[in-house]
Amino acid sequence: MPTLKYLAGYPAELLAQVQQLIDAGRLGETLARRYPLGHEVRSDTALFDYTMALKNRYLRNAPPLSKVCFDAKLKVLQHALGTHTRASRVQGAKLTSKREIRVASLFKEAPAEFLKMIVVHELAHLKELDHNKAFYQLCQHMEPAYGQLEFDLRLYLTHQDLQAAEACHD
Repeated sequence: MPTLKYLAGYPAELLAQVQQLIDAGRLGETLARRYPLGHEVRSDTALFDYTMALKNRYLRNAPPLSKVCFDAKLKVLQHALGTHTRASRVQGAKLTSKREIRVASLFKEAPAEFLKMIVVHELAHLKELDHNKAFYQLCQHMEPAYGQLEFDLRLYLTHQDLQAAEACHD
């Protein structure tokens, strides 16, 4: 039985339903039916523009971003799908701050909804550092289906792991 590491903390009944989909070989098909569309955000420039459009729509007063990019090392090294960083520097008499968002490269090929979910998640960290109630409320403000998308993204990652495991056994 494959581990459902991305689904830790979800109710046992829900995990049993997921396991049934896996056992029947229908997890990928179910996700493809639910999320049939990809996206055109393939470059760092396109990702920056995409992220800034969301930021300008929902978080106009949030601090500016200096960089947004895809990062091939994220999932492997940090067990993260996206990161936000802040770097402060003293320049003369001023304190400047740079903020970056990095998104795991796997989102270049993921369904459009999952890219939006991860960008919304990282943007929310501009205002709320912790994963608290206010953080999730902000995520839902920017993407009303955030909770469902987060769960489905966890299913997608589970499916990716299963495919990778099958490829190793072939």
